[in-house]
Amino acid sequence: MPLSEYEQRVLEQMERQLTSDDPRLANTLTQRGHRPFGRYVIAGVGASVGLLLLVLGAANSLPWLGVIGFVVMFAAVAFAFAAPHRASGPRSGPHGVVQSDGKVKPTARQKPGFMSRLEERWERRRGESGR
Repeated sequence: MPLSEYEQRVLEQMERQLTSDDPRLANTLTQRGHRPFGRYVIAGVGASVGLLLLVLGAANSLPWLGVIGFVVMFAAVAFAFAAPHRASGPRSGPHGVVQSDGKVKPTARQKPGFMSRLEERWERRRGESGR
């Protein structure tokens, strides 16, 4: 079911407000981040090794081995869900380069992001309706 014109205007206004209030959050929400498959493989192997150490520690009454196994499992899961590290310096986002203070500095050539596509679509619809 398509949104009404009023609902589209309200949604656009909310998106603009979010972008102006917290550009870093807006940048994070509009990114299509994907994690490399190898990251999950490494995390799966780490979690399996940690589980094996945990079971061996419990079976042989070696609590220190169980603790090490738990720590390895926890680290593997944290590694799987953590954001990959980027090179230091300014980060580039769909609206420009995100500076360290959270402000977005526009770049010369950008691929149109979600927000800009919505704005273009909205402007076309407003032009078609004669307003």
